[in-house]
Amino acid sequence: MTTNIRPSTPADVPLILRLVRELAEYEREPDAVVATEAMLHDALFERRFAEAVIAEKDGEAVGFALFFHNFSTWTGKPGIYLEDLYVTPEARGGGAGKALLRHIAGLALDRGCGRFEWAVLDWNQPAIDFYRAMGAAPMDEWTVQRVTGDALVRLAGRG
Repeated sequence: MTTNIRPSTPADVPLILRLVRELAEYEREPDAVVATEAMLHDALFERRFAEAVIAEKDGEAVGFALFFHNFSTWTGKPGIYLEDLYVTPEARGGGAGKALLRHIAGLALDRGCGRFEWAVLDWNQPAIDFYRAMGAAPMDEWTVQRVTGDALVRLAGRG
């Protein structure tokens, strides 16, 4: 069975949201998803903040990847940041994750990007092992910083 990777369409928004929720469940944050179909449709197809691709086997969706461009001032080139990669439990080990990563790496090359990067939870050893096998290297000297909710409002001087 070959894995087919295709760009998402507006009709895929319910599927994408379902897979996002499955990913949140896997990552032990089932109640953290506040995205709606309308929000995803707007982000992916109206304002185009991000893109998503769907992995299919025999016409059945088995995973997805959602990504967006960033920029490196040091390289002077855009990059691709992978926000989510998820393969359904029954399809894991069948090549869908590898196909998704290869597809996005190809997009990065086609678009003249200097890098392709993502974050992985430190407890998710199966994912870490998979990414290492695909050639990814950790950025041990970096710590991710995040501002959300009320802290974001305060930082913006609006609250």
